[in-house]
Amino acid sequence: MEERIDKQNYYLDIAETVASRSTCLRKKYGTVIVNQDQIISTGYSGAPRGRINCSDLGYCTKKKLLPDQRHGGYDACRSVHSEQNAIISASREQMIGSTLYLAGYRTENHEYEEGAAPCLMCRKLIINAGIKRVLVRVDKTNYKVYEVEDWIKNDEFLNGQLAY
Repeated sequence: MEERIDKQNYYLDIAETVASRSTCLRKKYGTVIVNQDQIISTGYSGAPRGRINCSDLGYCTKKKLLPDQRHGGYDACRSVHSEQNAIISASREQMIGSTLYLAGYRTENHEYEEGAAPCLMCRKLIINAGIKRVLVRVDKTNYKVYEVEDWIKNDEFLNGQLAY
């Protein structure tokens, strides 16, 4: 008898499938927001609706403009983060008390990114959306859990952390 997948990895698998729609050439991220075992919203990283994306351009605008910058430099990136796209596709009422599942990988090697977590801008949006918990895939069966209340109590901006 095959072992049944746990719910956390079930939703993380869905988030990983959503990531496959990403138009980013560097990283493919997908998000699923779930409340009371119901999927409220999904989102993947990609250019705003109607704008040409990097997969259509054939090059990464961030890499072209900032070739040596791995983190930060969001102004040079065409993509809206998957968390942001999922949040704007759902009502706040639906998201209050929900869980956000985030899965992604680097396109160069299809490996999960070590230390992946929502960026500081996404954290602010997650807080305001009323989301309670964030699960981020570490590998095919393991994940890291972030309690949003901890982000509220431990305000990284007040500690001088301006990048992830």
